[in-house]
Amino acid sequence: MSTATTAIEYLNRGPLSADELAARIARDIPRGAYVNLGIGQPTRIADYLDPGSGIILHTENGMLGMGSAAVGDQIDTDLTNAGKVPVTELPGAAYFHHADSFAMMRGGHLDVCVLGAFQVSATGDLANWHTGAADSIPAVGGAMDLAIGAKQVFVMMSLFTKDGTPKLVASCSYPLTGVECVSRVYTDHGVFDLDAHGARVLETYGITLVDLQERLDVTLRQP
Repeated sequence: MSTATTAIEYLNRGPLSADELAARIARDIPRGAYVNLGIGQPTRIADYLDPGSGIILHTENGMLGMGSAAVGDQIDTDLTNAGKVPVTELPGAAYFHHADSFAMMRGGHLDVCVLGAFQVSATGDLANWHTGAADSIPAVGGAMDLAIGAKQVFVMMSLFTKDGTPKLVASCSYPLTGVECVSRVYTDHGVFDLDAHGARVLETYGITLVDLQERLDVTLRQP
């Protein structure tokens, strides 16, 4: 299926829900990849990965082989992801020191990480730890290590804030987490590849490309 056909297929579905977006991202994660899912919405992706894909999930608090979210009798309060959400473990799961976990992140051992964001620039700059507002609480965590250490950085976010302000921008106004580190952005209104030449639209959801371009101060390249 061509990307143009894909865009038309999704056009009348409306913006994707968080779960639909998580399932969409899960389909793009390579088989056998070592993957970190950032705190917040990206953790939903674990619930949509193919059990036979060989994908190994890493959490920065010290675990390889994380499964989906734990429910009911599966819940063990000592077994959580980095966002303190109870999770399951897969056969062969391993646990290790926090410092070793960050060494994996910084050493280039992760194939993919999926992070949330406040803003992403069309050339791949990432801002996801602080809005710069005086009353906001900075949340550095491991985002800087992941943004630079992972071989591919995906972002999962809403395309617009609650007041309609775009989060895919020409230049980030918030403090940066990493420079030119994001390769693809998945949003409720569309999927975009980013590189030094700017943003290229792969799919749109519930909005035409013309309308999308009118709402974004970023030149969108077509597939």
